[in-house]
Amino acid sequence: MKHAFVFPGQGSQFPGMGKNLYEMNPIAKEYFEQANEILGFRITDIMFNGTEADLKQTNVTQPAVFLHSVVLFETTQGLKPEMVAGHSLGEFSALVANKTLTFEDALKLVAGRAAAMQRACEMNPSTMAAILGLDDAKVVEVCQSISNEIVVAANFNCPGQLVISGSNEGIRIACEAMKAAGAKRALPLPVGGAFHSPLMEPAKEELQKVIAQTKFATPICPVYQNVDAMPYTDPEQIRQNLINQLTAPVRWTQSVLKMVEDGGSHFTEVGPGNVLQGLVKKIAKETTTDGIS
Repeated sequence: MKHAFVFPGQGSQFPGMGKNLYEMNPIAKEYFEQANEILGFRITDIMFNGTEADLKQTNVTQPAVFLHSVVLFETTQGLKPEMVAGHSLGEFSALVANKTLTFEDALKLVAGRAAAMQRACEMNPSTMAAILGLDDAKVVEVCQSISNEIVVAANFNCPGQLVISGSNEGIRIACEAMKAAGAKRALPLPVGGAFHSPLMEPAKEELQKVIAQTKFATPICPVYQNVDAMPYTDPEQIRQNLINQLTAPVRWTQSVLKMVEDGGSHFTEVGPGNVLQGLVKKIAKETTTDGIS
């Protein structure tokens, strides 16, 4: 039986996140101050004292969630991951936990990714929607049936809970079609763009250049990557999968199932919130879940 560590993505942030850590743990404080320096602005001020709206800006959200997760992981003693995975942005936290990336390099990549995604959103006004109560295959089929607009399945979160991504008009049409196909709900999400869709191609091209110049080490345990839910330990494959992640769907359901198949029985979520614990339980009821937050 193996102990898996999983790391949340965008959407788990909350005002005041990390403040107690900063005030009570000198090592955590060092990480936070180092992050302020690397980012060129005091992200700690926004994390500790900002509003929900302040934290929703992509250039703040992504580094904030990454930082919270990684600082928690690095300052909790005795953590020995045997497998890791992260949901979208969380994959960068996972790659620090398994020693593929250094904290500094990963934070720079996260900041670059956030800025590139923000620019891509401004170039192509687009959005996402949550589809509840419809079979995965049916959601994919409905997306493929919409012509003249970009709409794709973006996040396979758990059975009966998918997120679709695409142009504003495409998502509007898709939500109506999903309801007609039997979805319990089709809810447009308050996000700034179509993440994990072909509309993120400009961001992928930007990020590819930065990732190509970053050192990827051989990890201490496999990372189960979003693009195909398979375990990887080869630094070059991990690098390519991280680039492809921006325009490919997050296969979270499949990742958890594969981890369980490979012996994962205890899943610990590290970072803000407990969303992944809930998803893991819906995907694999027999697992044990807990969190460090």
